[in-house]
Amino acid sequence: METKQFKAESKRLLDLMINSIYTNKEIFLRELISNASDAMDKLYYNSLTDKNININKDNLTIKINADKQKRTLTIEDKGIGMNAEELENNLGTIAQSGSFAFKNENEKKDDVNIIGQFGVGFYSAFMVSKEVEVISKPYGAEKAYIWKSKGAEGYTIEETTKEDFGTTIILHIKEDSEEEKYSEFLDEYRIKGIVKRYSDYIRYPIKMDVTKKELKQGSKDEYEEKTITETLNSMIPIWKKKKSEVTDEEFNSFYTSKFGEFETPIKVIRSTVEGTLNYDLLLYIPSNVPYNYYTKEFEKGLQLYSNGVLIMEKCKDLLPDYFSFVKGLVDSPDLSLNISREILQQDRQLKTIAKNIEKKIKSELEDMLNKNREEYEKFFKTFGIQLKFGVYNNFGIDKDKLKDLLMFYSSTEKKLVTLKEYVTRMKEGQDKIYYACGETVNKIDMLPQVEGVKDKEYEILYLTDEIDEFVLQVLINYEEKEFANVSANNLNLDSKEDKEKLEKLNEECKDMLSLMQETIPEVAKVCFTNRLKEHPVCLTTEGAISVEMQKVINALPNNKTIQAKTLLEINENHAIANKLKSLYESDKEELKKYTKILYAQAKLIEGLNIDNPTEISNLICEMISK
Repeated sequence: METKQFKAESKRLLDLMINSIYTNKEIFLRELISNASDAMDKLYYNSLTDKNININKDNLTIKINADKQKRTLTIEDKGIGMNAEELENNLGTIAQSGSFAFKNENEKKDDVNIIGQFGVGFYSAFMVSKEVEVISKPYGAEKAYIWKSKGAEGYTIEETTKEDFGTTIILHIKEDSEEEKYSEFLDEYRIKGIVKRYSDYIRYPIKMDVTKKELKQGSKDEYEEKTITETLNSMIPIWKKKKSEVTDEEFNSFYTSKFGEFETPIKVIRSTVEGTLNYDLLLYIPSNVPYNYYTKEFEKGLQLYSNGVLIMEKCKDLLPDYFSFVKGLVDSPDLSLNISREILQQDRQLKTIAKNIEKKIKSELEDMLNKNREEYEKFFKTFGIQLKFGVYNNFGIDKDKLKDLLMFYSSTEKKLVTLKEYVTRMKEGQDKIYYACGETVNKIDMLPQVEGVKDKEYEILYLTDEIDEFVLQVLINYEEKEFANVSANNLNLDSKEDKEKLEKLNEECKDMLSLMQETIPEVAKVCFTNRLKEHPVCLTTEGAISVEMQKVINALPNNKTIQAKTLLEINENHAIANKLKSLYESDKEELKKYTKILYAQAKLIEGLNIDNPTEISNLICEMISK
């Protein structure tokens, strides 16, 4: 029998197909199943116009059989089949795709749904096989033919016998080596797993005979092995079913089983888009943070399907980073796949889908915020920080997309509010959005700087996440209202008369205040203030770096430290003010001790470390004992 050489390419090209195009050997089964599905699609489509073809679609199946003793894996379909010439053209010429040609001939007909496009998927079989046999008989033909090949050396085609129409592919699986355990592809459990992962939504049943152990009839402890035929695939994807046919419980069950979750999602997002680019969308917003979400191991991305066939497990380009918590999938028949069907040939289509997904997620979150506040707050407490990172990252390029989804705690309600809600209830004449930073709402609420602003009946946003103040700096303003830190020295809430009175007092006491500042050179200035009500002292900052930002940045593992420009402000109406003035006249050394204690007190209120705790402790004990 004459061995024919592959027409189009050389051994080097076939080696490339086998060793370089596919990154995962298990892909071979996906490709062969997809080809089998194509063959049955062709036959079924032809039956709609050819009265001589009489088939029942329910009888169109794909059968898989694994024989461990013979080391063969067989994939059989009831498709259109191939004659000798078609075997020559489709298998003898690398990258000659019968599916692609059929699709082009019928591209304007709605019922055509061909998965395969390139004709190289078949050759992935050689990744796991030392020899491949293809036995095929066209529908209505009398003769069958067998195509055999051991790889790049060539192939043979000869006449054979076959009872029924369709194609049977027999893979002679390679022997195991130290690097590769090819025997796994003869294991029932492994085969079922591959089918479930990649081909679960092929429209035809994929069947396999499996061995089950069952109790012998009439016995309590004796088992016997029985062979039964299982259908391995679901066939109809849940996202292809009508919404009226799927319950919330079924959507949630699909989520927990498909994505390995234990809790039901906060939100299910389903959409079908038709137009220049058609696709189905099924997204889930989780109710909890994945255990590895903030580690390098976490991979964002949606599953990507083409006509129900899994193309990519995690397509990261479909989600922006700030929506990386979203799980789900996209299924499109219009994707331009590359030769291996593992990545996309054109990213324009992917970018279009990704842009629409981003809009859809944002729209659904806004809808949840407006119509189901309790659920949105639950979501925001779980993933709100990711939205904040989205505002802050990339120099704030996405801030306008996300600003209305942000929430912060409020001084008036002690619960989460949006920036829009804050602005709509601002006092008449108020031109700034006031905020304060700290570890918790309660700690912020007790800050001396907060006291004076609340006394003027201004609402304050309480920022409890480390990133919050950086986010507001990136936003700059909201609806033309600038953000103002209540701990900034230039808060400017006083009347003209109060300002003049305070300036006069600081001028009269400038020598005393200068001495105090020399005692604590870490601060840029010591001065009297009228911003405080009950508290004696507070720290304020001057410039862009606040005390909270200083703490956050200095906690980063980069060995860099920054120092906020701080001012020690003393309540002019507190008894301590008169005490300091008296000490300046009578005992300047005692004044210095008081200054150190007051400064330490102000730092403790801000959650800052005291550099000399022993000295401060001794000074306090000295004063108490007097």
